[in-house]
Formats: sequence, C-alpha cells, structure tokens
Amino acid sequence: MSKVGIVILNYNDSKTTINMINKIKDYKNINHILIVDNNSSDDSVKNIYEVLDKKIEILELKDNLGYAHGNNEGIKYLQDNYKLDYIIISNPDINVKESTISKMIDVLDEHKSVSLIAPCLDERGVISRGWKLPTYFDSLTTITNTKQRFHKKLGKYDDEHYKEELAEVDVVSGAFFMVRSEVIKDVDYFDEGTFLYYEENILGTKLKKRDYKTYILTSETAIHELSVSVDKSLKKIRKYKMLVKSLMYFEKKFKHTNIFGMMFLYIAYFFSLIGAYIVNIFKRWQNML
Repeated sequence: MSKVGIVILNYNDSKTTINMINKIKDYKNINHILIVDNNSSDDSVKNIYEVLDKKIEILELKDNLGYAHGNNEGIKYLQDNYKLDYIIISNPDINVKESTISKMIDVLDEHKSVSLIAPCLDERGVISRGWKLPTYFDSLTTITNTKQRFHKKLGKYDDEHYKEELAEVDVVSGAFFMVRSEVIKDVDYFDEGTFLYYEENILGTKLKKRDYKTYILTSETAIHELSVSVDKSLKKIRKYKMLVKSLMYFEKKFKHTNIFGMMFLYIAYFFSLIGAYIVNIFKRWQNML
C-alpha cells in the first residue's frame, strides 16, 4: 500500500489548523501528518502541541521565510524521516473527504504518467480546476486590476476541457494537491524566491520543463475557505504589493522577459499602485463624513 504524508503550513491560525487535524487524523490513507509552524507570534505552537500523537508531528521554524520555504522544510522533513510515495501539500482551511484522498492515491498508483494530482476546489461557491500558465498579457492584466482575485481568474480552460475524469492542466492551486515524492525532489522543490503568491505558477513551470504531468481529478471536490490565515494577516494593498513582487520574479527568472517588457510592467505597477492609494484615501475621507 502506498505511503502518504501531508504537510500543513500554520501561521497564527492554530484554530483552523487544529480543526483540520481533527477531521483527517483518523484517515487510514494518511500515514503522517506534519504541521509546519511558520514562526507564529501567537499561541499556535502551544495549542498544536496539545493534539500531537505518534501520527501527528510539528516542525517549528525559527523564521517565517514564506509559503515555499515553509512547505519545503516540511517536505524534506518527511522525506528524511519516512519512506513516502506521495506527499500532500495543504492549507489548513481545507475540508477534504478520505474517499477523495483514496481516489487521488489510486490515480497515482495506476497512472505512472501522472506526477501531480488535485481535486476540484470549491472556493465559496466558485469552482477552481487549475489554470494555464500565465502569458505576459495575463501578468499585465493582473498588475492593472488591483481588485482582481489575482491570477486565478486568468488562463482558464473551457468546460469542455474537463469532460474526462482526468484533465491535464498547467497549474493547480497550492491550497491542496498530491505529488509524487521523487518528483517534487527532482524539480528541486518549491522555488523560495517568493514569500507569497506565484509559487503555483513557478512549480507548474518547473514541472512542465521536466515533462512532468499535472492533472485535475474532475470527479472529486474539496472545500477551500480561501486563505483564512492570509486574510487575517495581510491588508489589501500589502497583499497586492506582495503579489506583484512575486509576479516580477516569475517574469524575470522563469519567463525570461526582456528589460523592456519588465520596464513596462513596472510602469503599469507604479500607476496602478498610485490609483489604489488614491481610492483608499477617498474611501477613508468618505467614511469620515
């Protein structure tokens, strides 16, 4: 039987993390549950220690270096300490059935060409089923639309693409997926050049470059509460600035965008940011009246 470990990244949100642990701790198809605490400043570690057992462990990081670094530390810990076939990466705000995980395992067991698999995600009524790697135009659109739900609205496949139970996609949400342990190691894990956002597009690019296949299991759906921890910790403009920083890193390092293309993106960012600040000031002024 295939061995599976799960990495759950926690930051100042032990309530959500413990709630997920309680839901999955008795799942027979998960052999090891690892909570990676990304240097929380609240009582997260203390609270999580109360639910640990032989199956559930915590890895405490001394610094919060972002989503990619935290997950990499968790993946490497599991690989160093256990012989695992597959590793699940999960946000703490995920509700997934044991049967869904079993079907994901079955796909990887039966289809050696599948390197990474994810179910559909129900994000407050909006179904996420992966997306295409962003084009330069997609990046420009993301920068100029500060109200957008970031890049997930771009590069969608049409409904016909998902008519089969397995649908190949370029990228899946980093909120929940299962990957072969040797594959994530072979592509050198997540790239740690970003703190938050675009890790999925970067991983999708690295997988595609090595001809590893990513699929959505269209018959299964998990529920995602949409970045509970992030929304608690970051304000809108700060999130936007962080997104754009990651986008620029992706364009330069992985898309190899030339200097003129990068300059145009920076100009678009400058004017969009100024506009966002003006709108924010105007709203505050209105609230004071």
